[in-house]
Amino acid sequence: MAVERTPSGSSLIDVLDRVLDKGIVIDAWVRVSLVGIDLVTVEARIVVASIDTYLKYSEAVGITSPISRPREVTAGDGEFDRMKAENADLRRQLAERNA
Repeated sequence: MAVERTPSGSSLIDVLDRVLDKGIVIDAWVRVSLVGIDLVTVEARIVVASIDTYLKYSEAVGITSPISRPREVTAGDGEFDRMKAENADLRRQLAERNA
C-alpha cells in the first residue's frame, strides 16, 4: 500500500504569490547607544508588492502625487477632438490595409 502525503505547508511560490498580491511592508528602526551616546542608527522601510498593488495603494498613503497620473481628456476639449480625428484616421488606414 502506497503512502500519500498531503502538503501541510506553503511552498515558496505560494508565499511569493500572496506577498506580491497583497504586499508587505517592513518598517524597522534600530538605535544602538552606549552611555547615552548613539553609536549606530538604522532606519529602513521595505515595501514588497506587485506593480499593480503598489500603484493601487501608493497614492492613498502619499507616495505618488496626483500630478504623475495621466490627465483626463473630456469632450469639448481641443485635445479630445484631435484624438478623435486621429483615431478615425487610424481606423480608416487599417480598414484600407485589410481590404
